[in-house]
Amino acid sequence: MMKIRLPKYIRIVMAMLIAVIILQGTAPLTGAFTASAQTETPKCGQGCSRYDVVLIGSEIEGVLLAKAAHDSGLSVLILDPRGKPGGELIQGQMLVLDEPNDNRKRSLVQGELKPLYDGYKAGKIRKLPAFERFYGRLIQGIPLRSGIAIEGVGIVPQGKGKSLKSLTYRARDGKRYTVEAGYFVENTDFAVLTSKLGNKRIPGMESIYGGKKPDYMAATYMIPVKNVNWNKLHQAVLEDYPLSNVQEKYGPNTYVDWHFATGFSNLTFKYKPRDSHLVLRGLNATYQKDGEVIINSLLIYDVNPADPKSVTSAVSRAKAEAPDIVKYLRKHIPGFDKAELNGYPEYLYIRDFDRYETEYVLDYPDLQSSRMFWDNVSVGGYPIDLQGTRAIAKGIGYGKPDRYGIPLRSFELKSYDNVLVAGKNIGAKIKAYGSARVIPTTGLAGETIGIILGHEWKQKHKRLNQLTPADFERIHDYLAKDYGIVLAGK
Repeated sequence: MMKIRLPKYIRIVMAMLIAVIILQGTAPLTGAFTASAQTETPKCGQGCSRYDVVLIGSEIEGVLLAKAAHDSGLSVLILDPRGKPGGELIQGQMLVLDEPNDNRKRSLVQGELKPLYDGYKAGKIRKLPAFERFYGRLIQGIPLRSGIAIEGVGIVPQGKGKSLKSLTYRARDGKRYTVEAGYFVENTDFAVLTSKLGNKRIPGMESIYGGKKPDYMAATYMIPVKNVNWNKLHQAVLEDYPLSNVQEKYGPNTYVDWHFATGFSNLTFKYKPRDSHLVLRGLNATYQKDGEVIINSLLIYDVNPADPKSVTSAVSRAKAEAPDIVKYLRKHIPGFDKAELNGYPEYLYIRDFDRYETEYVLDYPDLQSSRMFWDNVSVGGYPIDLQGTRAIAKGIGYGKPDRYGIPLRSFELKSYDNVLVAGKNIGAKIKAYGSARVIPTTGLAGETIGIILGHEWKQKHKRLNQLTPADFERIHDYLAKDYGIVLAGK
């Protein structure tokens, strides 16, 4: 048989492609979503890879940072300790979206999340597959490895503080890997990275009532149901108007429109769970169309999200209770007389866990005074809502702040020059945290920080902790002009 000899340049290209395929095959990316790996990973020694940004955890708030950094040309890697990506939004099916607004009722949702919230309010994005498609677009093109376990961190002195030089983890394949990064980002709901870095914990719910031990808001297990007659529910409440009569009959904050239902606590608090770890609070339900509803109401006490056994136990307890809850709703809530369970989420909605000191810790007076910071990276305006604990069974609220700012410094881990926190890891005292914790507020911060990393660090070689008020005047200008993100002034 005659051999065909290819030109030399074609043989070189083919060899390079084969090498890339082999390299990618040694560290497979796992998860429920397709995230294509980068073809080249800068090396920092044998068994070590280097990225501009390494994100620990796949909660959507930090993923927004990762996407913005990736879109700006930075090399990004997502390492997720959970078995599947998506966190509370996807695996926990926390599809009841809270929206911050100012005291003129103007929405404060901006950036990448705005299409999601617009679609949600319009009724176009309500069911899990639509959320999965949205999330999948965010991580497209970013390498993501699920099921990792952090085994060590390399910390070095840096000026007057410290720097996180490297992180070593074990992957599902049983092998140990090391990564270095210009910036590391804590993006889990159980502080898997920041708990290893020696900073002081910010007091939690125990500070409200003078408790001696750390205390956390209850977690939630979402309950999806089907065969709900939403029109019947809506009509039944309308027939009980005026509102004063509705609230006397069903409980405070009871409200139903064509999309959402809240309240009914006079009925739900009478439900007696078989499990003492559970409580059914007032309904917070979203109509997903076609008779399907997602309910954010089943609270679970004493969940430790850092302990896989605790999480597994909580999910099992909630699953066991869910059928009885649906039976109770069928009997007591109008329109639910034929309701059935519509599946089981695999994970929980974790509201609250350990947070560690940042360069600036947001406080309650900051919110109440509508304070704006020179280094604003987000704006908030959600009610100060502290959910129940065993010590404060029905939770507690501290009013509704107007628009307020959140500084970059509340996302920079104290004393570290290259460790950022995202989402519920925000540096905030517990009352301020009760408002700032919602996805659109910390998600906007994540996106903004990712953009800033691309513009200021990658292009101008200026680290975040070197940015000045003059820099931020320029940053706020291009954020507004080029991204439609307005963070300065009223």
